[in-house]
Amino acid sequence: MDYTVKLAYQSNYWYNDGLAKAQVRDMSGAITSLKKSLQYNRANLAARNLLGLVYYGRGDVIEALVEWILSKNFQPKDNIASYFISKVQETPGELEEINQAVKRYNQSLEYARQGGEDLAIIQLKKAVAAHPTYVKAYQLLALLYIKTEQYASARQILRKVHRLDATDEKTIRYMHELTEIRKERPMSVKQSAKNQQKTVKYQLGNESIIQPVPTGIKEKASIHTVANIAVGVLVGVAVMWFLIMPAINSSEKKALNKQTVSFSDQIAEQKSQISALKTELETYRASSEETENAQATAASTQDSYEVVMNIAEHYKSEDMSNAAMAEELMKVNADSLGAVGRAKFDELTGKIYPDACKKQYRAAKEAYDSGEYDTVISSLETVMQMDESYNDGAAMLLLAQGYEKKGDQDKANTTYQKIIETWPDTDVATQAQQALDAQNGNTDNSDSKKSDDTQKNSDNDDNGDNNN
Repeated sequence: MDYTVKLAYQSNYWYNDGLAKAQVRDMSGAITSLKKSLQYNRANLAARNLLGLVYYGRGDVIEALVEWILSKNFQPKDNIASYFISKVQETPGELEEINQAVKRYNQSLEYARQGGEDLAIIQLKKAVAAHPTYVKAYQLLALLYIKTEQYASARQILRKVHRLDATDEKTIRYMHELTEIRKERPMSVKQSAKNQQKTVKYQLGNESIIQPVPTGIKEKASIHTVANIAVGVLVGVAVMWFLIMPAINSSEKKALNKQTVSFSDQIAEQKSQISALKTELETYRASSEETENAQATAASTQDSYEVVMNIAEHYKSEDMSNAAMAEELMKVNADSLGAVGRAKFDELTGKIYPDACKKQYRAAKEAYDSGEYDTVISSLETVMQMDESYNDGAAMLLLAQGYEKKGDQDKANTTYQKIIETWPDTDVATQAQQALDAQNGNTDNSDSKKSDDTQKNSDNDDNGDNNN
C-alpha cells in the first residue's frame, strides 16, 4: 500500500471514530479523534467540518468558525462549511451575544480569582442565558456553586452540562466531588436527628409536655423475657449461618465467575487489538525502510550520473590524469545507471582503466621486489576493482602472493582458489595450485617448486608488461 494511501486510511479511521463519539455526545473524545484525523490528513474536509460542529455543540463558536474557514480555504466551492458559516451569521446579533458571553466568562474568572464568588456567579448566569451551550461557563458556575456550598444548584448545572458533553473530564470530576460531599453530609444530619430524639414532645389538653426518652432496661423486666430474647438471637444466628449464608456465598461465587469470564474476554480482545496494532506498526516501519532505501538509491543514481558526466568532460578536455579519473569512476554504482548512462560509463572505463591498471600493476611489482607488501596489496586491490582479469590472472596471482608474504594466509588461499577456478589449465592456475599444495605438505621438492614459481612469476610479469 502506498504511503499516501495509508495516511488517508488512518485519517478516515479517526474521522469515523470521532463521528461515532459525536453521535453519543462524547464531544471531548470526538475532538481528540478528529484532531488525530487532521494530523494524518489536514485536507480531510469531512473531519474538519465535523470538528467545527463539535466545537459549536460545546459552545466554542470561535473555534468552530476557525475550522470552517480553514475548510473553505481548502475547497471554496461545494463545501458544506459555507452553509454552517452562513447559518451562524444569518441570525442578527448572535455573534455579538456570543462575544458578550465570552467577555462575561473572562470577567467572572477575574472575580473568582479575587474572591468575589457572588459577582462571578451573576456574570456566569448572564453568560449561559445568552449562550445556552457554553460548556466552559457552565463548568465554572458549577465550581463556584460547590465552593459556596450550593450543592443542589451545582448538581443541576452539572447535569445540564453533562448532557452537552457526556465525557468531559472536568464535568466528571466535579460530579465525583459532589458525590463524595453527599456521602459525608448525611452523617451530620443523622446525628442531629438522633440528638432531637433524646426528648419526646406530646400534647396533654392545652399543655405541651416534653419528657426525656427513657433509656436502659426496665428494672421490672422478667428474667424469662431476657432469656427468650437470647435464645431467639442464637436461633437466628444459626439459621443465618446454616441456611442463608451458603446461598449468599453461592450467589457471590456465580457473580465472581461471570465477572472473571467477562474480564477474560476483555483481556483477549485487548490482546488481539495490541497484536493488530503491532502488525500495523511493523508495516509502517517496513514502509518507512523501503522509502529510505528508495531515497538512498535515487541519491546514489544521481551521484553516479554526475560523476560519469564530469569524467566525460575531463577526458574530453584532457585536464585530469587517468589515475584520478579512474579513482572517480570506481565510485560509480554502475547498476543504478540507465542504458545511456551505462553505455557512457563502459566507454570511459574502456579507455581509462587499462592505463590505470598498467601503472598500478607496475608499481605493485616494484613494491613486491622491495618487500613493501602493503603497497602491493593496495595497488592490486585497486586493479581488481577495475579489472579482475587483468594480465590474464597475473595481477590476481601477484595479489595472492602479496597476501601470503604479509601473513594473511586466509585471503591468500581464497585468492589462489579463485585463480584455479577462473583460469583452469593455465600457468597462473598451476602456480596457484602449487602454492596451495605447498601449504598442505603435498610436494616432495618444495625448494625446486619455489624456484620454479619465482621464475614463472617473473615470466608472467614480463608478459604483462609486453601486453600492456
